[in-house]
Amino acid sequence: MGPGGTHSTGETRRAIEATFRIERARLIAGLARMVRSVDLAEERAQDALVTALAEWPGGGIPANPGAWLMAVAKRRAIDTIRRDTMMTRKHDEIAQTLEEADEDAAEAIERAIDDDLGDELLGLIFTACHPMLSRDARAALTLRVVGGLTTDEIARAFLSSEATIAQRIVRAKKAIAKAGLAFEVPRGAERATRLPSVLEVIYLVFNEGYAATAGDDLVRPGLCMEAQRLGRMLAGLMPEEAEVLGLLALMEIQASRLGARAGPDGSFIPLTEQDRARWDQLLIRRGLDALARAEAIDGGGPYALQAALAACHARARRAGDTDWVRIAALYDRLRGVMPSPVVDLNRAIAHSMAFGPGAGLRLLDAVAGDEALAGYAPLPAARGDFLFRAGRLAEARAEFETAAGLTRNGREAAFLLARAKACGQ
Repeated sequence: MGPGGTHSTGETRRAIEATFRIERARLIAGLARMVRSVDLAEERAQDALVTALAEWPGGGIPANPGAWLMAVAKRRAIDTIRRDTMMTRKHDEIAQTLEEADEDAAEAIERAIDDDLGDELLGLIFTACHPMLSRDARAALTLRVVGGLTTDEIARAFLSSEATIAQRIVRAKKAIAKAGLAFEVPRGAERATRLPSVLEVIYLVFNEGYAATAGDDLVRPGLCMEAQRLGRMLAGLMPEEAEVLGLLALMEIQASRLGARAGPDGSFIPLTEQDRARWDQLLIRRGLDALARAEAIDGGGPYALQAALAACHARARRAGDTDWVRIAALYDRLRGVMPSPVVDLNRAIAHSMAFGPGAGLRLLDAVAGDEALAGYAPLPAARGDFLFRAGRLAEARAEFETAAGLTRNGREAAFLLARAKACGQ
């Protein structure tokens, strides 16, 4: 609201903070490309927020608050460049630089309203997810600079200490600065090479929310929502990338089941026993739409195939309606493009549901000795289920007890021990 409006100071402050949360990633993206530093970009964005908090309550909220913040932040960045230049260049060079900086400042204000920051935001995402960083560092940095989460929020989400998360972020920023990355979208072959790293980070964040690896909470919906937001943002910036759309479809469909995965007491409810009336139909429709767009381009990538698997469950009104034969066939295809012991394990589960527990056990025996699955709770849990359905209860009980001892999630352990108890003495 402009001058003379009736907003209270408190309402104006909340409006400013809400606007900043929305615009923060775009501000940092534009500034990082300009100053070549995530730290400086964050500082200049914060300067713009402080200026807004000082000026908007008295002068009113601008018609285009995002553009206003960008113009102020760029002026602050230019001031920084100006000071640095004055310290390192001779006087005759300074004059020319200042003249150009003043022109840039004026142009920044004029262009801010119309600037399409898509490439800059995409560049920030690709930089934060650079494969030279560890997976944990990429996830933490992405949540911090793109998602806007505080170090404390990230630490709580991943059950880590704030100091550890802060250290990861600082090291990641230093590594980016040392490498001299340009905060630009990679092109051609490099872009294709880097994209899987970006998708991996977003899905890593989603999965930690969807199936918490440790602690007493079965799910952490906040992390899922943040990953979905990043996925939607990326799909908006890269609408012709099938795998980006595939990942978005996968997350939307899986997230539709969050409200049905736990009982009133927080206990785990497996997919086949969930109340499907509690599945979020809006998210399912969004996911199926993104999947259709992905398949129209190329539905043969790992994320698109996983989304197709999730869609099989989403389309089944009852657990008994699930097309397990199609799911088994999709896992056969997925194994060809994304070979891994975990895919093999899930493929065994699908085949057990489609063709009987004996088929699942045969496939499981083929991968049981893989070192990557050593200590992996879902392996004995799956074997226990196959044995239970085959009537081999004593063996099933032992497998469920083994799985319960391996998982670090309290809710999953309780579920597995209950299944062991159901096998009898």
